[in-house]
Amino acid sequence: MKFKNKIIISFCIIIFVPIFLSVLTIFSVQKIQMKAIERTYGIVDDNYNYLSNTTQLFYRFTKGSFEDLKKVAKENPEKFEDTTYLEDTNAELEKKSSYLVVRKDSALVYIGKDGGSSLLTQLPPYGDNTDNAYSGTYIDGEEQALLKQVDFVYPDESKGSAFIVTVLESSVPELKKMAVDIMIAVLLILVLTACMLTIWIYTSMINPIKKLQAAAQNIKEGNLDFTVEVENDDEIGELCRSFEEMRQRLKDNTEEKIESERENKTLISNIAHDLKTPITAVKGYAEGLMDGVADTPEKRDKYIRTIYNKANEMDTLINELTLYSKIDTNRIPYNFAKINVSDYFMDCVEELGLDLEAKNIGLGYFNYVDEDVQIIADPEQLRRVINNIVGNSIKYLDKQKGFINIRIKDVGDFIQVEIEDNGRGISARDLPYIFDRFYRADASRNSATGGSGIGLSIVKKIIEDHGGKIWATSKETIGTVMYFVIRKYQEVYNEQSIDN
Repeated sequence: MKFKNKIIISFCIIIFVPIFLSVLTIFSVQKIQMKAIERTYGIVDDNYNYLSNTTQLFYRFTKGSFEDLKKVAKENPEKFEDTTYLEDTNAELEKKSSYLVVRKDSALVYIGKDGGSSLLTQLPPYGDNTDNAYSGTYIDGEEQALLKQVDFVYPDESKGSAFIVTVLESSVPELKKMAVDIMIAVLLILVLTACMLTIWIYTSMINPIKKLQAAAQNIKEGNLDFTVEVENDDEIGELCRSFEEMRQRLKDNTEEKIESERENKTLISNIAHDLKTPITAVKGYAEGLMDGVADTPEKRDKYIRTIYNKANEMDTLINELTLYSKIDTNRIPYNFAKINVSDYFMDCVEELGLDLEAKNIGLGYFNYVDEDVQIIADPEQLRRVINNIVGNSIKYLDKQKGFINIRIKDVGDFIQVEIEDNGRGISARDLPYIFDRFYRADASRNSATGGSGIGLSIVKKIIEDHGGKIWATSKETIGTVMYFVIRKYQEVYNEQSIDN
């Protein structure tokens, strides 16, 4: 989820969730406390309109007791002289934060509250009462109270008044408890909402940031063998994904660098080893010439020819090293041109034939393409490919009568070149890797089979740069066949009709 959506959702949660929960809590608490008020004070009103009028609420508290007093005053006024009745009535009123006061003429004959009160001096006179249970007299002073007055006449014709005194300060503890409960509930709702948002933001933001921090520390310490897990689809998730891609690229680059250094060391080791053999031979034959060992013209000619051949071997190794450096930086110089296939390969075969004849190796040439077939290629680099493949075949010829066959075939849009030998062959285990740089199936590294290990990798690079493909088949003790294909040159003619 995107941060924009998270901010919108957070705003809605902050505004609407507390409001909804607060309303729900207030309604629930109100229901519970109003039920308690109904049970305690006998108020029955499903609308609870009296909550908006405090005075009306207090009058409702003692409505039932007021009606009972009116009935007794009318039917049995003598009960106001009965202490037991007065005590029982006062006990009921105390449950409603009220108490009873009875006056006979001007004397207070019963006070339901212990201790004096300034309210008792402010009692209204006889005849100042009202028969309405929802009205009364409000008295202000040290204590605030609501009075309900019931006037009656004693059996001895004395004037009497019964007062229900409701002390406002101690009235309706349920309302106070309800207010406290609502305040606590709203506070808990705000805290709960804040905790929910904090946990959500922490898990969606802080945890991924900590993972990134740990990943950065690993990279700082050079450790790239870890994974940055992407759990979210927000901006931080995209950052984690980019960080993981960066880590993977750094790891790949590091591995490529290590592999390149390893290959360079291998190359140096191979070149050093393979240069050592011809250099030793050159030194040995040169010393023989200087010491006069070659005392006949034939020996001197043989020594000089051997020195020349060994120098050529060193030159080949150095050329391979130079070309390898160009391959590694993709800077092989190509001079592409149209080449007639028949003429070009005939020249190559004639050049190879002289060398192979001197080494007593048979050469077969078979051309199955038309004389006018052409390709686009670099003649020098293509010749390098052929010479390299043939050179490898010569190295691994182990038969008394060796031969090399070269076949040129037309395979549709390509010409296919096959170079076959009857050498020792390549094992099935080594065959998939012969075009890899520095791979050498023969680990003996003697003077007959030595090499830098980059010859066939150079061949593969040149063929692929020509838009072709190279592969090989081989059977041990029987021989090897190298194949490569190069696309034929095809002219495209556009016919245009000219209106005369």
